[in-house]
Amino acid sequence: MANKEENKFEQAKGNVKETVGNATDNKDLENEGKADKTSGKINEKVDEAADKVKDFTDKVKDKFNKDK
Repeated sequence: MANKEENKFEQAKGNVKETVGNATDNKDLENEGKADKTSGKINEKVDEAADKVKDFTDKVKDKFNKDK
Protein backbone atom coordinates (compact mmCIF):
# COMPACT_ATOMS: atom_id res chain seq x y z
CA MET A 1 0.00 0.00 0.00
CA ALA A 2 1.05 3.52 -0.71
CA ASN A 3 1.55 6.07 2.00
CA LYS A 4 -0.51 9.22 2.47
CA GLU A 5 1.95 11.47 0.64
CA GLU A 6 2.11 9.12 -2.34
CA ASN A 7 -1.69 9.04 -2.55
CA LYS A 8 -1.89 12.83 -2.46
CA PHE A 9 0.88 13.09 -5.07
CA GLU A 10 -0.97 10.65 -7.33
CA GLN A 11 -4.11 12.76 -7.03
CA ALA A 12 -2.22 16.00 -7.72
CA LYS A 13 -0.42 14.46 -10.69
CA GLY A 14 -3.76 13.29 -12.03
CA ASN A 15 -5.24 16.73 -11.60
CA VAL A 16 -2.40 18.29 -13.59
CA LYS A 17 -2.69 15.70 -16.37
CA GLU A 18 -6.45 16.15 -16.52
CA THR A 19 -6.13 19.95 -16.67
CA VAL A 20 -3.42 19.88 -19.35
CA GLY A 21 -5.34 17.27 -21.32
CA ASN A 22 -8.48 19.37 -21.14
CA ALA A 23 -6.63 22.57 -22.12
CA THR A 24 -4.92 20.90 -25.08
CA ASP A 25 -7.96 18.84 -26.11
CA ASN A 26 -5.95 15.67 -25.48
CA LYS A 27 -8.62 13.22 -24.30
CA ASP A 28 -6.10 10.44 -23.64
CA LEU A 29 -4.10 12.63 -21.25
CA GLU A 30 -7.29 13.93 -19.66
CA ASN A 31 -8.55 10.39 -19.07
CA GLU A 32 -5.15 9.30 -17.75
CA GLY A 33 -5.34 12.15 -15.27
CA LYS A 34 -8.82 11.12 -14.16
CA ALA A 35 -7.57 7.56 -13.68
CA ASP A 36 -4.59 8.77 -11.62
CA LYS A 37 -6.84 10.88 -9.40
CA THR A 38 -9.23 7.99 -8.88
CA SER A 39 -6.38 5.61 -8.12
CA GLY A 40 -4.96 7.98 -5.53
CA LYS A 41 -8.37 8.40 -3.88
CA ILE A 42 -9.00 4.65 -3.81
CA ASN A 43 -5.58 3.94 -2.32
CA GLU A 44 -6.20 6.64 0.28
CA LYS A 45 -9.50 4.98 1.32
CA VAL A 46 -7.89 1.52 1.40
CA ASP A 47 -5.11 2.83 3.63
CA GLU A 48 -7.66 4.47 5.93
CA ALA A 49 -9.60 1.21 6.19
CA ALA A 50 -6.42 -0.75 6.89
CA ASP A 51 -5.52 1.70 9.66
CA LYS A 52 -8.95 1.26 11.24
CA VAL A 53 -8.64 -2.53 11.10
CA LYS A 54 -5.19 -2.36 12.67
CA ASP A 55 -6.46 -0.07 15.44
CA PHE A 56 -9.34 -2.45 16.12
CA THR A 57 -7.12 -5.54 16.24
CA ASP A 58 -4.69 -3.72 18.54
CA LYS A 59 -7.57 -2.91 20.91
CA VAL A 60 -8.71 -6.54 20.84
CA LYS A 61 -5.17 -7.74 21.57
CA ASP A 62 -4.85 -5.26 24.45
CA LYS A 63 -8.17 -6.40 25.90
CA PHE A 64 -7.18 -10.05 25.54
CA ASN A 65 -3.81 -9.47 27.20
CA LYS A 66 -5.42 -7.58 30.12
CA ASP A 67 -7.80 -10.48 30.73
CA LYS A 68 -4.97 -12.99 31.15
